[in-house]
Amino acid sequence: MDLKTYLSDKQLQVEAAMARLFPAADGLQPDLARHLEAMRYSLFAGGKRVRPILCLAACEAVSGDSQAALPVAVALECIHTYSLIHDDLPAMDDDALRRGRPTNHMVYGEANAILAGDGLLTFAFELLSGPASATIPAATKLEIIRVIAAGSGPLGMVGGQIIDIASEGKSIDFATLQEIHRRKTGALILAAVQAGALVGDAEVEQYSALCHYGEMIGLSFQIVDDLLNVEGTTAQLGKAVGSDAERGKATYPAFFGVEETRSKAAEAVREAVASLADFGPQAEPLRQLALYIKDRNK
Repeated sequence: MDLKTYLSDKQLQVEAAMARLFPAADGLQPDLARHLEAMRYSLFAGGKRVRPILCLAACEAVSGDSQAALPVAVALECIHTYSLIHDDLPAMDDDALRRGRPTNHMVYGEANAILAGDGLLTFAFELLSGPASATIPAATKLEIIRVIAAGSGPLGMVGGQIIDIASEGKSIDFATLQEIHRRKTGALILAAVQAGALVGDAEVEQYSALCHYGEMIGLSFQIVDDLLNVEGTTAQLGKAVGSDAERGKATYPAFFGVEETRSKAAEAVREAVASLADFGPQAEPLRQLALYIKDRNK
């Protein structure tokens, strides 16, 4: 398969669904319309749409209808975007650039950026529970909501951010670094794969294999992020580089050096791909996505 074409097609599908499902500002009170504008500013700022595409690909891997998974994919992108807005805030990572343009709080102010993130997070669960996902059976929908809430909540992405902030400037052990990565980055990536598998009505063995795949690519994704923060450029990444070292963050390169870190990313990807051994050609996008995540430059 041609991964470049696959990614382009899926990006177009996801972004068309985002445009279709996002609330219209017509007739709204001006301040509320500006709130939606702030949400749109970050949601439609570009990006690879990795999490929604993983959701669609996981659905296809179990012979499901990826069109039915589109509202779930959009919800995942809303949650991811909310996390970026909040990560960039002065109280968190205090970043001025995201995806090559000013961060949300630099444009709309800190209070409005916080509320834009809040709006995207809660809108995601409106998509997951409302008419947009009406073709998904109620019991399946409830389990999708559970896994996404768990992946993004206090024991998932939010919990990882809490440990990450608390660990800045401190000497931590490798187990703590693994926990930060597993929760802060890996949990929502795993949830994206789980959600797609659930929409596709995966069998128990398939679901278990896809969960392992999601865990491994989540790990690889964050290891590569650590590398890019050391080796990348602002032009490549669309945000400042070298910020992890400046803030005293623990990273894989800090523990192992660049070359061994690359090896660990490759090892995680090999394990992810191996978990798909019992899947047929319909899982090829997931195999290729694992390699893409390891080799990406932003």
